[in-house]
Order: sequence, then C-alpha cells, then structure tokens
Amino acid sequence: MPSPLEPFVLVLLAGVLFSPALGQNLTSTADLAGLYSLRASLGLRARDWRRRTDPCSAWTGVGCRAGRVVSLNISGLRRTRLGRLNPRFAVDGLQNLSRLESFNATGFALPGSIPDWFGRRLPPGFSTLDLSGAAVSGPIPYSLGNATGLAVLSLAGNAITGDIPPTLGQLSNLSVLDLSHNSLSGAIPPSLASLANLSYLDLSSNFLTGPIPLAFGTLSKLNTLILSNNSLAGSVPAQLGDLSSLASLDLSFNSLAGALPDDLKDLRNLRDLNLGNNSLSGLLASSLFSGLSRLRSVTLSHNNFSGALPDSLWSLSDLWFLDVSYNNLTGTLPDLVPAVANANASGAGFNLSSNLFYGSISTGFAVVFTRFSVADISDNYFQGTLPVNGRSKNFSFGSNCFRNASNQRNSTDCEEFYSQRGLPYDGPVTTGTAPAPTSSSGGKSNRNMEYILIGVIGGLLLIVILVLAIVLCVMRCGARKAEQRKTGGNAEPSGAQPTAVSVNLSAVGETYTYAQLVRATAEFSGTNLIKHGCSGDLYHGVLENGIPVVVKRIDVRMVRKEAHVVELELFSRGLHERLVPFLGHCLDNENEKLLVYKYVPNGDLSNALHRKSGQEEGLQSLDWIKRLKIAIGVAEALCYLHHECVPPLVHRDIQASSILLDDKFEVRLGSLSEVCTQEGEGHQNVITRILRLSQTSEQGISGSSTATCAYDVYCLGKVLLELVTGKLGISGSNDAATNEWIEQTLRYINIYEKELITKIVDPSMIIDEDHLEEVWAMAIVAKSCLNPKPSKRPLVRYILKALENPLKVVREENNSGSARLRATSSRGSWNAAFFGSWRRSSSDIVSVPGPPREEEILKRSGTSRSQGSGGESSFSHKRPSREIFPEPSGARDTED
Repeated sequence: MPSPLEPFVLVLLAGVLFSPALGQNLTSTADLAGLYSLRASLGLRARDWRRRTDPCSAWTGVGCRAGRVVSLNISGLRRTRLGRLNPRFAVDGLQNLSRLESFNATGFALPGSIPDWFGRRLPPGFSTLDLSGAAVSGPIPYSLGNATGLAVLSLAGNAITGDIPPTLGQLSNLSVLDLSHNSLSGAIPPSLASLANLSYLDLSSNFLTGPIPLAFGTLSKLNTLILSNNSLAGSVPAQLGDLSSLASLDLSFNSLAGALPDDLKDLRNLRDLNLGNNSLSGLLASSLFSGLSRLRSVTLSHNNFSGALPDSLWSLSDLWFLDVSYNNLTGTLPDLVPAVANANASGAGFNLSSNLFYGSISTGFAVVFTRFSVADISDNYFQGTLPVNGRSKNFSFGSNCFRNASNQRNSTDCEEFYSQRGLPYDGPVTTGTAPAPTSSSGGKSNRNMEYILIGVIGGLLLIVILVLAIVLCVMRCGARKAEQRKTGGNAEPSGAQPTAVSVNLSAVGETYTYAQLVRATAEFSGTNLIKHGCSGDLYHGVLENGIPVVVKRIDVRMVRKEAHVVELELFSRGLHERLVPFLGHCLDNENEKLLVYKYVPNGDLSNALHRKSGQEEGLQSLDWIKRLKIAIGVAEALCYLHHECVPPLVHRDIQASSILLDDKFEVRLGSLSEVCTQEGEGHQNVITRILRLSQTSEQGISGSSTATCAYDVYCLGKVLLELVTGKLGISGSNDAATNEWIEQTLRYINIYEKELITKIVDPSMIIDEDHLEEVWAMAIVAKSCLNPKPSKRPLVRYILKALENPLKVVREENNSGSARLRATSSRGSWNAAFFGSWRRSSSDIVSVPGPPREEEILKRSGTSRSQGSGGESSFSHKRPSREIFPEPSGARDTED
C-alpha cells in the first residue's frame, strides 16, 4: 500500500468529500485518495480532473459503479506544463482503487518500467490493462502472471525489452494478448499454450527467435495469430491445423523453412493467410486450398515454392487478394473462369510476378483480369497474344513473351526458356514496325519527304533551344541580381540548397553522440530498418530514457554533401506542429550524418488508410472523420510552408508515404529533405510569362520536383483523391497507368451531380448523407488541384478554407437562410465559398470548360494528361455548366 498521506493532503481530501459541489456519487475515501494521487503523479490538467467536483460524474475517463471507481481511461488526457517536463510511469495511486476493473493509458506517455507490484496488488476483478503506445520500457515483470483476472493485456507499440515471461501462461482468463511492436527477444514460451480462452495473439515486430511452439495447436479458441516480423526459424507446425477457430494467420517476415504441412487444410474458418518473406519451399498441394474454402486473402510471396499453382486456388469464391510473387512457380494458367466473387472489392488484386509461368492465357482465364482491380503477371514467360487491354486498369504484364505488347523479353530469352523445357514456342516478340514499301519509286519519294521533314523539324528545334537558353540565362541573371540587392551580394540562387553548415545547431534540438544512436537502434540492425528513404535510411530506435524515436542515417557519400542542412535550417525556424517532431542530431562523423525524430505510432498514410485489423473483418479502413482531419492537416502544413515562411518554401514530395500520423491521427509532415525556396517571380518578363502559360501537366508531375507551390498543390490533389477513393499508391506514382486512372476518375466529379461521386468513393468507408456531401466537396477540391495548368490551381490557403468548411463548397444559403445544394448556385458564390479573396462580381465570372466527350480526350504519352476541351460556355442559372474547374477570376497567381 502507498505511504500514509501527509496531513495537509488529508485536510484537502476532507474538504473535497464534504463539499456541497461533490454530491454523493463517489462514496469511497480510499478511491478519492487514489485518484488525487494519480492526478499529482501524472501531472493531469485541472480542466480534465477538477478539484471539488465529483470524479464519477465530472472527471474525464473515470467510470464508477455503486459509488466506487471501476474503470480509468487516461488515453487522450494532457499533462500540465510541469507534468510534461518530467513524464514517468508513476501510477501508485491505482493500488487504492480496490474495485478497479480496467486501466487504459493508450498513447499516454508513461516512460519507465511496469512496476513489479502490478501483478500482486491489482484487485482480483482487474480484467483489462491497455498500455499501447505509452512509451513503456524495460522488461515485463514476471509477477504480472499473478493478475489472474486479466482478460485483455495490450502492451503494443512500446520499447519493452527482455523475454516474454513464461508466467503469463498462468492468466487463465486471458482472451487478448498483444505484445507487438516492441523489442522483446528470446523464444516464445510454450506456456502460452495454456491460455485456453485466448482468441487474439499478436507478438509481431519483435526480435523473437526459435521455433513456433508445437503446443499452440491446443489453443482451440484462437481466432487471430500474428507472429510476423521476427526471426522465428524452423518449419510451420502441422499442429496449427488443429486451430479450428483460426480466421487469420500471419507468419510473414521470418526465417521459416520447409514445406507447408498438409494439415493446414483443416483450418476451415481461415480467411487471411500470410506466409510471405520466409524461406518456405516445396509444392503447393491442391488439397490444401480445396480445404481452405473460406480464404479471401493469400500471401505467399518471396519464398521458394515451386511447381504449378493449384487450380483449386482459383475456385475459392471469397478470394479477393492473391500474392505468390517472387517464387519458383511454373506451369500454365488454367483454362477456366475463376470464381473470385469478391474480386471487385477495393484493393482486390493478384500478383503472379517474378516466377516461371509460361504458355498462353486462355480466353476463359482472361476474365480474371476484368474482375480484379489490380493484376500483375510481369517477369514471367507468358506467350501468344495478350487477351486484354493492359491500359484500361492497373495491369502489369512487362517482361514476358507476348507478341502484341511492349516492354517484353527479347526473342533469344524466350526461345531459350521454351527450348530448355521442350515446349512449343509461338514465335518471336514483334516490335510493331511497319513493313517496308514494295515500290522502289514510292520508297525513294517517301525517303526524300522524310529527309525534308527531318531538316525542317531539326531547324525549328534548334531555334527553340536557342531561344529557351537565352530566356533561362536572362531569368537566372535577373534572379541573382535581385538576391544580391536583398542580401548585399552574397545570396544563393533561389531554390538552391546550402553548401555549408550555416545553421545555429544549438537552436535545433539536442546533440546526440554516435554511440547513443548506435545503442538506440541496436547497431542499425536490419530488423530496425523502417525503409530506405530518398535521402537516407530510416531506423526505429529507443533512447536511454525510453522514448521511441526514428533515426535517419544519411551517407553523405551517396547523397549531396549537405542534404541534412536543408532540414536543420527548416527546423531552426521553429518546430511547427504540422511538421514531423524533430528531437536532435549527430554530425560528428564526416561521412555519416544522423537526424533524430520522435516516433509517430500510426505510421504514414499509405499504411494507415487500409490496415490489417487482425479480426474477422480483415482490412480496417479509416473512417471519413479521420480522412477529413488528415486532409486539413496536410493543407495546414503546406500553408505554413507556402504562406508563413519567407521566402515561400516548396515541399516537392507530398504523397501518402510522407504524411505521418501520431496517436490521434494528427498530421506530422515528413520527407523534408527536398524542401527548397520557391522559384522567384519578380524578374519575370513577358517571354517567361508566355512560357509559363504554355505549361502542361507534365511539368511538376513527371517527378521533376519542380520548385513551385503549384507542384505541391497538384500532389495535394492526388492525396485528396486517394482519401476519397481509397485507391492506394495514387499519390506516390507518376506512371501512365496512374494518370489514366486519374483521368477516368475525374470524370465522375461534377459540381452539379452529387450522385456521380458514389461511383468512385471508397466502398469500405461507411458514410451518411451529410458526410457524402463532404466527400463530394473534397473531390471537387481535389479536381481543382489537379488542373493541368499550374496557373489555374488554387492557393493552399483557399484549399484549407474549403476543407475546413466542406459543405460551403457544395451548398449556399438562399434568401430564407436555409441551405440548398450547389446544383443551382452561381459561379460567383463558388468563388466566395472556396476562393474568398478572389473577385466575386458578375464581371469576374469566367467561362468554364464543358464536359469532355470521349472522342475529345487526347491520347497521352509519358505522364502528361489532357482535359477535353468541349468548347467554352459562360455560366448562367438557366443553362448551368455540367463541369467546372474552379479558377482564379483575374487574380494574379504567384505559385505556378
């Protein structure tokens, strides 16, 4: 029990108990003492836990029954300023709460170790302990096995070390055990097989070694088993086939070897199977998949499986995702129409790439390409004629032997493959070149005309190149002179990166030693590697004080020498709340620079938009409220860079993977190594403005990272479209297939026809009528950002206003004050709602493009996009335009 309270504290408690404002809800003096002890030790704010008020009715997160505290939820609460200066795992006051049943501190920082008394002094009825993402460190106390009332134990997303205590096998009532995303090591204790009531077990993303305990086959109630991202070895136990209730099995990213046991066919309720990134081998038995009739997601990629792909796999009626890429599978595809009833679901697809499949694709099997939204059969040896139009969807078919497709293997490779196996080969890969003319006189005439055309075109190109060179020289000289006038002649050109460390490092976070960061990242081990970034590798780590961090390791021999200075200079302006939290740096090593950021628990948007829930529903999608919150957060971050920084800064890498999300899904913008100042405009003359007006979408879209704010706006538009449609990978791709998809999707976004949006909205997102209008509004904003002409894209500050008030984008107030839909509103009111500072009078209403007809959509090459012109027509109430791209009405755009 805690030490006796000081006399003055007792006086305070007595005053609270007998205060008229308290009421009679909380009847226990011991409970009240425990709550006040927690209030002090955790440094909670008075606005959440107010003195002289009844905790049961007025304190956030306190739940009571019969006058006693039974639940405590401090997730989302904030500390006082003093509390934030010294956060610690100080919850001794829990020992006073003798009727406590649950304690939830998800995302509330409790750096330090779990106290040993947790397993000995918690009440017998205590059933739920959730410390997910609470910055907990140190080992799991063995005494926790004495808390036999526990039904839910979640310690995920911390920095917990040591082994998994075998004593946890004593928690006979435990149904949920989540120890994922920690630094646990050692073998999985077989004693966990004693948890007869266990339904959910997640030990993923640790450093666990050894085999999977055979005794796990006795966990008859187990619904979800996730052991991915460890170093488990040995084979897949045949005993897992006894888990009759198992719905999700994830053993990916381990070192498992050997063949799959045929006993797995007995998992009749299995829905999701992930064995990717192991060293598994052998044949895939047809009987295995015929038994797993309820499978909907199968991942076997990056293994050593061989032989043919069983036909029974394509007979699974619930199948919507299949990935067997990077194996040694061979054989032909079956001449059948696969069942795949759910293939049209969002994200549905299959991947057969990087195997040894061969033969032609039958017309029956070709149906699968039309049913799945994503398909990849690249890097195989398929021959004959490609039976579908690969440009109509996200369909990859390169590096094969098709006669009617581009980007195929050369004829020698194809012939050698088929001859080695004694298989018939249909013929060489055609290049699509036209046959030579048969008439000699006609051929000579055509060649003369070709020479003339080449000469004329070459001369014109030479003139254009010379003019552009002169213009660029004038622009550069003008920019240099302008900067020299501002800074006394020592300024760098606009958009240039610094060439020497000129940042006051004492004002930019803490200085860490190289040894500190080596220890924090386990010597930059591969298991701690998060990803290879464009400017350096990112590692997960834990500092000595228990704070989880991300360390960027920049090899200056591989990237530009002062790449890290870009971020240091940006952070020296102040740590803006919308940028990734920066903690410090280590610049001691000449060839290696280290930057340290605070770890954000929800990862990036590309991982959070659709993530595995581990439950029966499989993939869990972000709800609309979170998506709108994320969109607003990204716009706020860009507002800071574009409008608050002087000179304006351009991010140049806005995509889902650079949008980081903290525990409350607040945006923390990352990938800041490409930030630079916007290309100047003060020196531009008539010629440069004409060149600007002639820009098309490939400028700033093709990956050139144009240093203009309009480029950021275009990228933001793709992110908004990804949030609306749930289409993964759109914001991070610039290929022709992506731009084709964007082109087709934008046709369903019409400011006068709300119902069209339902055809592209993410089907996994449940929304009501009011929220559908918000989705419609965001789609309209996205479309305006994706205007092919940079000069026609809105400024970010107007985008932010529209996202903060989305209903104003599609509604307006009539004379009686009630809202009505935008279908009868004017272009002027659109400007007022979306682009507040643009001129709103009728004289400013500009003509807008009409709806593009199919024949008016131009063929594209590379990454360029074309919008159908359809002529121009001015807007009126009687004849509203069916299509609209919001544009400045005569306003001077300074960001393209």
